[in-house]
Amino acid sequence: MGRVYVTAADGVRISFQVTGNGPETLLLLAGQANNHHWWDRVRRDFDGSFRTVTLDWRGTGDSDKPDTDSYATRDLARDAVAVLDELGAETTLLYGASMGGRVAQWIAADHPDRIDRLILGCTSPGGEHGIERSDEVRRALAVSDPAAARQTLLELMYSPTWLARNPGPYFTLGDPDMPAHARRRHRIASARHDAWDVLPTITAPTMIIHGTDDRFNPTANAALLGSRIPRSRVQLIAGARHAYFDEARTQASPLASDFLSRRD
Repeated sequence: MGRVYVTAADGVRISFQVTGNGPETLLLLAGQANNHHWWDRVRRDFDGSFRTVTLDWRGTGDSDKPDTDSYATRDLARDAVAVLDELGAETTLLYGASMGGRVAQWIAADHPDRIDRLILGCTSPGGEHGIERSDEVRRALAVSDPAAARQTLLELMYSPTWLARNPGPYFTLGDPDMPAHARRRHRIASARHDAWDVLPTITAPTMIIHGTDDRFNPTANAALLGSRIPRSRVQLIAGARHAYFDEARTQASPLASDFLSRRD
């Protein structure tokens, strides 16, 4: 996998990776506090049809990790656009999951002429309209025992049956080498995201994918997004949790590929 860098407008160096040989560019955006490895298990499902591009968010992976107030989801969207500029990708297909879906909302709203088709996975519009995870889930994630918190996160991502059959490694639990200040800033960025007012300006055909059993980012957010984005449709995957794209890969990847390949 090729690894190269681009320097964002504020001087932060962003690492990105390019694979695949397809004629169109597909930008894949990972979840909060994760680097490009979020997509490792499913990326090959797209490489045959697209040139896939991932990046390490600022604060993760091989990207710079400044302790500055520059991690808002709209800031991260600018980083992603800088990657597209570096690649000379005037238009792109865009697939963002979790916090990556929040960032993707800004890209699609701010650069409508550059996004051909959009997938928003397991994400939320944020703000006062977004539906937050329950207090029970929050408390379980906030326990002081790291092993217990990790197990809670695993069970929010995947069903117990899938976990029993797939002992790991897992690529959706966060970048283990991420410094504490960047992890905190990622958390704040997700919590403060609010794209509600700009969602109706998104012009790209949009698919919204969500697992029906997602408690980490409640499933009802999918319908909210669908109600705000004009050319959108919602696709729910029965029984899937937050990492639907991984656990339900055999269903989710063909669904996404078919949508991204359409020309209607």
